[in-house]
Amino acid sequence: MSKSTQDAILVTGATGNVGRNVVTQLLEHGHPLRALTRNPEAAGLPDQVQLVRGDLSIPSTLEKALEGVDAVFLVWRSFPAAIVPELIDLMAKHARRIVFLSSSAVRDDLKIQTNPIGKIHAEIEDVIQKSGLEWTFLRPGSFAANTLAWWGPQIRAGDVVRWPYATAAWAPIHERDIAAVAARALTENGHGGAKYFLTGSECLTQIEQLRTIAEAIKRSLRFEELSPDVARTEMSAFMPPFIVERLLQLWAGMVDAPPPTTATVEQVTGASARTFREWAIDHAGDFQLKPKHSTLAATGNAAR
Repeated sequence: MSKSTQDAILVTGATGNVGRNVVTQLLEHGHPLRALTRNPEAAGLPDQVQLVRGDLSIPSTLEKALEGVDAVFLVWRSFPAAIVPELIDLMAKHARRIVFLSSSAVRDDLKIQTNPIGKIHAEIEDVIQKSGLEWTFLRPGSFAANTLAWWGPQIRAGDVVRWPYATAAWAPIHERDIAAVAARALTENGHGGAKYFLTGSECLTQIEQLRTIAEAIKRSLRFEELSPDVARTEMSAFMPPFIVERLLQLWAGMVDAPPPTTATVEQVTGASARTFREWAIDHAGDFQLKPKHSTLAATGNAAR
């Protein structure tokens, strides 16, 4: 990865799964970095990263963060759509290049996006394309890390995962591979105007994904398939209902028609996308069982 500039690269979402890996990979190649964060004291980023307090939902707080910046890695976290034009306009006044973490839900063949997630990201893409910035859009499919949010609590509590559509299949992507493509697009020429659809290297059913996690953490795990109606109720307890509905629709279709697997990660970076097994091994510690307190310990805690 060759340096195209000595100017700083601004990373938003730097404390998230993808953003933190973008920071790591750019630092490995000696690029000067700046991270926008609402809470610099709790960011936990390497000392080489310049931390700037700011909030994407308040564009005026970005002025300091954008000074001397050549490129921006943009992660959007459901901020009000009305602020997008102001935010992108501000970035365009300072930076030359932007890499936006978009979504595979965006459909270029549709004038009106029918997927709410695709609609949000398509609107941001549209503003960016009109900004004059050199842009690259990353459109990853399902993140492998989603299983931490979806299944992690159940696996840490026991050996059964209750979930719908056991045979729905797709190619989960490691966050490190998304970050690797982002790092290339941020620092190399030749990625302007690209829309990169990113997937992992192998298509697996949900049962196969759970089996892979079980092998990585050396435990026996069982998939208990839920009906869509039961899943709708249980999943709505920890994610927005419109997301639940969309996921159930997607998984129903993926039983018989899994989405395509792409080689884009390898084409951009020169290295094959990591397997789901590699991801599961990397995150094995995140699935460990919670320690069970003894009755004596519980009694002692209650007495305090």
